[in-house]
Amino acid sequence: MAFRTLLGFMVSFFISLNSWAGEIQINPARPDQYTVVKGDTLWDISGKFLNHPSQWPELWSKNYQIKNPNLIYPGDTVYFSIVDGKPQLSLSRKDQQTQPPSGSPCVLGEEDVKYGRTDFAVSENGKLLPCMRVTDLKQAIKLIPTDVIAPFLTSPRVVAENELNNAPYVVDFAGEHIVAGAGDKLYVRPITEPDSLSYTIYRSGDTYISPETGEILGYEAKYIADTTLQQAGDPATLFITKSDSEIRKGDRIMPDTDEELVLNYFPRPPKESIKGSIISVLGGVSQIGVYNVVVIDKGTKDGLLAGHELTIYQRGNSVSDPYSPIKNDIVKLPDEIAGTLMVFRPFERVSYALVMKATQALHILDKVQTP
Repeated sequence: MAFRTLLGFMVSFFISLNSWAGEIQINPARPDQYTVVKGDTLWDISGKFLNHPSQWPELWSKNYQIKNPNLIYPGDTVYFSIVDGKPQLSLSRKDQQTQPPSGSPCVLGEEDVKYGRTDFAVSENGKLLPCMRVTDLKQAIKLIPTDVIAPFLTSPRVVAENELNNAPYVVDFAGEHIVAGAGDKLYVRPITEPDSLSYTIYRSGDTYISPETGEILGYEAKYIADTTLQQAGDPATLFITKSDSEIRKGDRIMPDTDEELVLNYFPRPPKESIKGSIISVLGGVSQIGVYNVVVIDKGTKDGLLAGHELTIYQRGNSVSDPYSPIKNDIVKLPDEIAGTLMVFRPFERVSYALVMKATQALHILDKVQTP
């Protein structure tokens, strides 16, 4: 697959931040300090100090000791204080220098490489002795748990009506197999004029429907396998390189697209006013909680982009009021804030989003809207 990878913070975050909140909102239960541990994300740490973790870039941008929040490591301690009414951050860094092996005659550390070193050990006959360069292998913490969303960044996908049904399909397998998997060959008809050498096998999944209007917003194409084209034709021959489940006759084939893949972003609110709903949950789970992937009924057509943050509201129940003077009176209870999600893969009418925070149980049809 061919992808263009975008790394680093999104500049538009800073543009939209001022319109969202005039000042940084501090978490009243914040700690004075926090030592980063393995498995932390920047979102987790931000939430310890701020009511809205999305404001973290605004906070660190005013505190020059933390020059780059991408470079915070396990073992580092972040200190928080209020000075002259303004929030302040400082950072204590645990020594990350890997200790050289004992008895090593020459070791080049990070400082030696950065500033240049002129004195080196020599042997008895005056020849330079070999040096070992020591580097730190510890990785900086991630902004969000990208490993959770990785399986959903390129597949499955959302397609239009009949798009999948009109795609080429598996007609048979090489070697008299009933089903096929990675390492097998299969025959597809027709691929006479290839658009790519890489093709993905899909199967029909859920139909995404607007809970408000009943309108069909798109159709899920469930990922089955990756293949490479060996010979075009009718039928064409493809080789299965990777599969998540067994391939069946009738499964559909679509060429891989040159899709823009965002790997590193920090949540920020959208400029537009968004009001939508959770309409599905991906990954084979029935309960929705933190770091689950959900589908919402808004997409690029509504102004959503990767990285946009939305507040989740648990829909209030409708209950009967036996004390009301109105017979059989039904009261709609208010919606309650229940969490936060971040869009990471928007389509035209729907979007995939990661639940970043959940203070209550979340459900299909819970509302989402601009913070």
